[in-house]
Amino acid sequence: MRWLGTGTQRSGKLAWLVVLLLLIAAPFLGVYPIFVMTALCFAIFAMAFNLLLGYTGLLSFGHAAFFGGAAYVTGWLVHTQHWTPELGLVAGMLAAGLAGLVVGLIAIRRQGIYFAMVTLALAQMLAYGFEQATSFTGGEDGIQGIQRGKLFGLVSLDNDLALYFFVLAVFVAVFLFVLRVVHSPYGQVLKAIRENEPRAISLGYNVDRYKLLAFVLSASLAGLAGGLKALVLHLATLQDVRWEQSGEVILMTLLGGLGTFAGPVLGAFTVVGLQNQLSDRVGSWTGVIVGCIFVLCVVAFRKGFVGELLAWQKRRAKK
Repeated sequence: MRWLGTGTQRSGKLAWLVVLLLLIAAPFLGVYPIFVMTALCFAIFAMAFNLLLGYTGLLSFGHAAFFGGAAYVTGWLVHTQHWTPELGLVAGMLAAGLAGLVVGLIAIRRQGIYFAMVTLALAQMLAYGFEQATSFTGGEDGIQGIQRGKLFGLVSLDNDLALYFFVLAVFVAVFLFVLRVVHSPYGQVLKAIRENEPRAISLGYNVDRYKLLAFVLSASLAGLAGGLKALVLHLATLQDVRWEQSGEVILMTLLGGLGTFAGPVLGAFTVVGLQNQLSDRVGSWTGVIVGCIFVLCVVAFRKGFVGELLAWQKRRAKK
């Protein structure tokens, strides 16, 4: 079961293949495709955030700005300018990456809680800008009724099944990309920076450059998740750019297991599933209940679901 942590073992590949087959079969087994697509979008968002915090050690409180900003860009281009969805998603990613570059150039100069506070402050500034740009964002109403368009001008994504497999393909591509990044020489340097930054500097690495690239990659992938979410739900709102969304992705990542591949995915499905089940039953109390569950899980599973399972495996192997 080492696949939960490394994704490289033979059993791990088999397990991920089973998960993929289940996801492919899900819409034919009566599972609501919009729910799964929403969870996959947030799983991409959590994987993007995990690349920054789990493997680089940088805690950002402002990732919602990239997620929601790209949702607005993609939604506006596809719905108002009638761009094809793939071009809208690319534009959203580029916008998020550019914003990540600007924010990263400022925030990378700080470390620890100071880095987190700078990202939060800059993200709040961007959120305020979106709130004021009502001609573009629609204000509190957001951009509603976003048309999904035709993929490459050929395949209509108005069909939920077609969109489902498109979102699933993007999720798989992002997962493989993150896997490749983490196991590349660049990824090993990121881990070294996370574990001991002064030592990485002493070895001659320009750590600011490595961290900045990680920040831009993470922001771009978060933007991709936001753009997909806008297409899935036909909607881009201010809620997507507010700090609460940043807190939500932190919750997903920590709940599943920081610095693991399966953790962010499991955390995203857990949180989205809880919200989906509780929203119709308890209304505004959903956030309180999810927060209490998170506190209990942190107390009982400090390393997250996957992290605790890996720790248990290690203890068992030593016996």
